[in-house]
Amino acid sequence: MTQRAAVYPGTFDPVTLGHLDIIQRGSRLVDRLVIGVTTNPSKEPMFTLPERMDMVRRETADFPNVSVVEFDSLLMNFAEEQGASMILRGLRAVADFEYEYQMAGMNQQLNDRIETVFLMADVSLQPIASRLVKEIARYGGAIDKFVTPAVAADVAARLGHKDLIRGK
Repeated sequence: MTQRAAVYPGTFDPVTLGHLDIIQRGSRLVDRLVIGVTTNPSKEPMFTLPERMDMVRRETADFPNVSVVEFDSLLMNFAEEQGASMILRGLRAVADFEYEYQMAGMNQQLNDRIETVFLMADVSLQPIASRLVKEIARYGGAIDKFVTPAVAADVAARLGHKDLIRGK
């Protein structure tokens, strides 16, 4: 029997509770989930690629069927190299859907053997975006509602803040 594999791509800068929700739920849908960590040339990352890889590996260590792999290529080529039959994407809002819908159409044109599967973010996690987490943190705001304590500590250390957890 063939294993069902999926790729969940992203920059994960930093990895949020929203990402982890999609990873947890997605890992139950497939035999193997590959987290593809990449760099988006239109974004300025807070963390280097190796730092993001380590962060995602640490945060997903309890998921036995999840692996974390760096990639810098067309997503569909990466997915094929990983033996994936689907791309997993999380949706938070209508704006996400419009972008993801267009990307799914382009990806289908590139490789129609790989399906894009969308998971709606948990309602309590829908507003979370890495970009907003970084913005809140840069101004010293608490980010522990949006990331794990370890990620909050990583962000605080990067920004030279003492703490980014409520009440501290």
